Amino acid sequence: MPAGQNSAVEMGTALRIAGVGPRSRCALSTFRCTLSRAAGQPNKHHARHFGGLFRSSPTSPPLSSRHTSRQFLYPTNRTIRALSGQPLPQRRSPFLNFAYRTAAILGTGVGFIGVLFAAFFVYDATTYKESIDIGDCNVSQFALEPRRGGPKNLPIVEAMLDDDESEIAKERKTKPRLVILGSGWGSVALLKQLNPDDYHVTVISPKNYFLFTPMLPSATVGTLEFRSLVEPIRRILSRVNGHFLRATAEDVEFSHKLVEVSQTDASGKVVRFYVPYDKLVIGVGSVTNPHGVKGLENCHFLKDVNDARRVRNQVMRNVELACLPTTPDEERKRLLSFVISGGGPTGVEFAAELFDLLNEDLTRSFPRLLRNEISVHIIQSRSHILNTYDEALSKYAEERFARDQVEVLTNSRVKEVKPDRIVFTQKAEDGSLVTKELPMGFCLWSTGVSQAELCQRIAAKLGPAQTNRHALETDTHLRLNGTPLGDVYAIGDCATVQNNSADNVISFLRGLAFKHGKDPETLELTFSEWRSVASEVRRKYPQAVSHLKRLDKLFEAFDKDQSGTLSIGELRELLKQIDNKLTSLPATAQRANQQGIYLAHKFNKLAHCAPGLSRNEVIDGDVDAACYKAFEYHHLGSLAYIGNSAVFDLGSGWGFTGGIWAVYAWRGAYFAQSVGFRTKFLMMMDWLKRGLFGRDLISF
Repeated sequence: MPAGQNSAVEMGTALRIAGVGPRSRCALSTFRCTLSRAAGQPNKHHARHFGGLFRSSPTSPPLSSRHTSRQFLYPTNRTIRALSGQPLPQRRSPFLNFAYRTAAILGTGVGFIGVLFAAFFVYDATTYKESIDIGDCNVSQFALEPRRGGPKNLPIVEAMLDDDESEIAKERKTKPRLVILGSGWGSVALLKQLNPDDYHVTVISPKNYFLFTPMLPSATVGTLEFRSLVEPIRRILSRVNGHFLRATAEDVEFSHKLVEVSQTDASGKVVRFYVPYDKLVIGVGSVTNPHGVKGLENCHFLKDVNDARRVRNQVMRNVELACLPTTPDEERKRLLSFVISGGGPTGVEFAAELFDLLNEDLTRSFPRLLRNEISVHIIQSRSHILNTYDEALSKYAEERFARDQVEVLTNSRVKEVKPDRIVFTQKAEDGSLVTKELPMGFCLWSTGVSQAELCQRIAAKLGPAQTNRHALETDTHLRLNGTPLGDVYAIGDCATVQNNSADNVISFLRGLAFKHGKDPETLELTFSEWRSVASEVRRKYPQAVSHLKRLDKLFEAFDKDQSGTLSIGELRELLKQIDNKLTSLPATAQRANQQGIYLAHKFNKLAHCAPGLSRNEVIDGDVDAACYKAFEYHHLGSLAYIGNSAVFDLGSGWGFTGGIWAVYAWRGAYFAQSVGFRTKFLMMMDWLKRGLFGRDLISF
């Protein structure tokens, strides 16, 4: 028998001994047939083909490589005998195999977690310092003994204690002085986007932390801890190597470019001094609007962490007092009556969080009687709660509260808040006012905002340039009206953007007419000239863009005499109608955040353009408008939590509601807006802790 056939026979024998199945045997038979053809009865075409593989040529591989190719085509007996047709022996049962694999996976996971723990402890060990770093440091004489000056002859802080610590700090001291008043949303957004090397930054605020205000109602009932909502302002300032002064801004001397600051020293004495600036950003926020109601000392507010702590303590105190056997029934009902004055997002979300606490946690740890006698009431002056949202979303929230037995009293106004009850008037169906009283053990006042004391002083000092009683007025570049251009800016709740395109454009056209020797009252604008005016309005007032889409129709509508031109009177009427359609920007964290980012980008651009402007001796004038565009607010939607569900108002009639999945979407939106990884991690741990162990029913 030829050698090739002998090899094929031996291979078949080996496969039968090994127990290869029919399918495998069929596949291997093809390989055996190929071997037999190559060895015993070669096809001429195949022989010619394989012969070409081994034909020597100048580019053919060496002898060892050809030998390897021969072994691959004609396997040796030893290689053939290694193949077997028998199934592999099963040493363990399928159950044991599954158990071993599961144990291997779990062991790998446990090992990975162990490695993470070991890495954490190694890192933690490196954070401790045993040696003390003490050495010489350079401190400016002006920082230790500031000179006096200004209108009140107060110390002027021209240098900080660490301005001379290093060469980099000395160089930064020569940069323009940027002073920021406040540590809220606008200020933090500005600090996070500002170029570190362009300005000498100083933040002045009575609070040394940034507060994540949208989640503050969750902290009042223990869903989130207070520390999860705050970020140290010095940690945020470290990015721009800035300075922080924990003090209160009392006044601003615009002519001297000085901010008057006060602080109480260790002996209780009030110390006042000046902080100079080249650019000043006012972002001091707002205070709660009392609306002239009596007895607000009997109410709680929700503007700060301390307010949330007091609210939490009062809620738990009322519940604990209601548990005492000596508490009469009427007193127990009064203690468990919680009233929220104001149906805006803050009041609605607090009512929802309070209901969750009472419904989910108190029933497990307190007597069942308490749950039957607890009542939550919302007093709203408008016809719906969440009146700035779409009406369908407001109705959904009201229906949700009605299902949860949260009473919503619409068309009602509070007259007086007494220690044990609240007096309010409610409009009846016939339009008459009915005075009612509601026993209460707790009242939260959340009815809008008003100016802080500093803003009131500034508005009074600037006189006719500030006509708004609720906020400081700025132009579209966020510059404070009545102050030198490019010196003072105002952002956040303390400011509002003034929309007076009619007066500004008319004044501009009057000046242009006088320049060309024409009477402004007889000025007539053709359609092409009207297009140029509209383009200027779009540039200076970006919020008016949506009202200037069809210029031809506006031109035809206000061309009353059909003369084909617009007179000054007709143009003024057209622009005033556009001004009336422009609404004030909402006093929300979203608006303040966008304004802070806008100012940071503008300041970065101004610092970049400063050398060129100085070389061209461009000092005065509208430098902001020359270097950067006007501020344009983009509404990204409004969210509200209403008790195991949430509503989303995306604007322009778009919105949606939902249950638990919407709650997770609401959490995710605010989780993404958190300023740092630390607060994100703490918020995630608090939500996990609430799900596993419930809320902490403690007061401290």
